[in-house]
Amino acid sequence: SMASPNLARVGLVAIGRNEGERLRRCFESLPSEVTAVVYVDSGSTDASVELARSRGYEVVALDMSRPFTAARARNAGFERLLQRWPELSYVQFVDGDCAVARGWLEFASDVLEKEPSVAAIWGRRRELHPEASVYNRVCDVEWSQEPVGDTQVFGGDVMVRTQVVRTLGGYDGRIIAGE
Repeated sequence: SMASPNLARVGLVAIGRNEGERLRRCFESLPSEVTAVVYVDSGSTDASVELARSRGYEVVALDMSRPFTAARARNAGFERLLQRWPELSYVQFVDGDCAVARGWLEFASDVLEKEPSVAAIWGRRRELHPEASVYNRVCDVEWSQEPVGDTQVFGGDVMVRTQVVRTLGGYDGRIIAGE
């Protein structure tokens, strides 16, 4: 299939800490056309930083003397993304233990391109192995309960217009999760 012309306008911010193979899977899920990628690392002791650098990604190592939140990591990544690629129209945020579904970045950027009133678009998060544990199964079931359609809220795995993130000042760093 043809890559969306909008992919050139999409940047990606991945955040993680000691994700190992999950981070490799995350990176491998990204289309090669997306080259504006920032990985924000939160004190990993594994090879996460080296993995990101080996792929040519920008790396932001968070200062761990300040309290860590996912929001803080996303904001730091977004800041670096726009320093490096100020022309980007859209940013996909993704947690390092998640993979991006094939075709998602093309689909999401096309929707934002065609629907000026839409600020952000996000899909349904699914467990890769719901059978692996009760916890995995419960998460998968809970995530599938989210209604489809217009909503006023979204989580951390989302594509947002860069102008919207800029205008709102990013994620609320005081909130630990569900920000």
